[in-house]
Amino acid sequence: MKDKISNVDQAVSVIKDGDTVCISGFVGVGTPDELLAALEKRFLESGSPRDLTLVFAAAPGDGAERGLNRLAHKGLVKRCIGGHWSLVPKLAAMAIDEEIEAYNLPLGCISQLYREIAGGKPGMLSKVGLRTFVDPRVSGGKINQKTVEDLVSLQTIGDEEWLFYKSFPIDVALLRATTADCKGNATMEREALILDATASAMATHNSGGQVILQVERVSETGALAPKDVIVPGPVVNSVVVASPENHHQTYATSYQHAFTGALRVPIDTLPKMPLDARKIIARRAALELPIDGVVNLGIGMPEGVAAVAAEEKILDKLTLTAEPGVIGGMPQGGLDFGAALNADAIIPQSAQFDFYDGGGIDMACLGMAQVDRHGNVNVSRFGKRFAGAGGFINISQNTRKLVLAGTFTAGDLALEICHNELRIVKEGACRKFIEDVEQITFSGDLARERRQPVLYVTERCVFSMCAEGITLTEVAPGIDIERDILRHMDFVPIISEVKTMDKRIFLDAPMALSQQFLVTEQQPLNLEKDLISRNRQRAAIFDPSLADRAA
Repeated sequence: MKDKISNVDQAVSVIKDGDTVCISGFVGVGTPDELLAALEKRFLESGSPRDLTLVFAAAPGDGAERGLNRLAHKGLVKRCIGGHWSLVPKLAAMAIDEEIEAYNLPLGCISQLYREIAGGKPGMLSKVGLRTFVDPRVSGGKINQKTVEDLVSLQTIGDEEWLFYKSFPIDVALLRATTADCKGNATMEREALILDATASAMATHNSGGQVILQVERVSETGALAPKDVIVPGPVVNSVVVASPENHHQTYATSYQHAFTGALRVPIDTLPKMPLDARKIIARRAALELPIDGVVNLGIGMPEGVAAVAAEEKILDKLTLTAEPGVIGGMPQGGLDFGAALNADAIIPQSAQFDFYDGGGIDMACLGMAQVDRHGNVNVSRFGKRFAGAGGFINISQNTRKLVLAGTFTAGDLALEICHNELRIVKEGACRKFIEDVEQITFSGDLARERRQPVLYVTERCVFSMCAEGITLTEVAPGIDIERDILRHMDFVPIISEVKTMDKRIFLDAPMALSQQFLVTEQQPLNLEKDLISRNRQRAAIFDPSLADRAA
């Protein structure tokens, strides 16, 4: 049996001009920086390989120099097919400047597409992306004029519309694990996530490609427990032992046992969030958390909901999840995003999106950058700034209840809380509630057709979606509707019965949510009836005819 241990320069030497290269990673989790650095070095020294197509589900990068940002060189990259671009700004700039072909497809769909490629399927059918910029009736996920090939097509099966995501062969996969033996069998015991390691490795192998694996260490052959092996040796071509600086668990943390499940840490010792706009929004969103429900928290502003839930001691009353595969525990934020403290389970990313796409979550809290009069939301593109949708489209379309969280305006917004009232000290320079969003990442019309409950939560007010349009439902104490809200919107919302936001949100003390959850728990429940109702509500997202039964 061939010894597959290799030095990094030999390993990346197999990458040829024009290859399609799949790269693992979610922020810094699972990102093979040793391999990426070597590939960059080879190109800068020799001018080869050239014209690569890069494929990535989540953005493997730190928003600066690491991860895929290393490969943002003219000539090295010809095309990118990515889910989230915010943390790979150098590649995003090349896409906006028409220097490369570029696609933004839903993160979950790219993740699931690896399995279809591995199985030799022509592609994947999904409803995810309908009525958004991914819909071929809009742009088919194409980012610029340079990008012409159709990767997404519209199909009708029965009377239903579906999107078909086309498969393509993968020539090289750059992946990461913890331990490998000389046969290439690899385990991931010190990794915070599994991601798509198995599926992408098999997709590449079955395409006739090369799988290159970065690890921390090498074990004796036969020493690894078979059930612990995530990437089997037969699909691996070479194994590279990384230097420690290129194999941190996340970009923020060298190693944390509680990210892997090897140790559980006391959550109540973690520092509390300061009472600012972020915490106000997170607290209001937390009031929507469903007891015993399953919740997704997105990147950015929604990250604070996990911290509020921990402070309120209600993490054991519900199940928080994050899109790359963590279930339970306390999802982390910043450059630790994707990992979780004390998770109950860590599953493959594609399996997580199967769960999400099938209606498995009761509530999602996601960010919002622009909202328009139709209830459409844009989180993916703003002029020259290209962030990408990530898993937003999968999650927002398929959750039973959607809470969108963000400040009312952006850019140097300053506020203060005095006598438990909110005062805007300096208004943000950029309006977020505008006439029409620049790009539709979430379709308000589709949500209304499905009767999906949607809230838009800001630090000063709350809007809800109704059949007639966006409705102002709550205002923070101290906020004047005309001066602080309507004057800074490009459209006039529906205004009827407006309540004051819960005053506990603005107190610099816990809101006692655990007591509120306890009262709910003690109410007599018909568990069978409750379960049937919840399942019907989930089903109604996919079939509006079930909505009346779910009411």
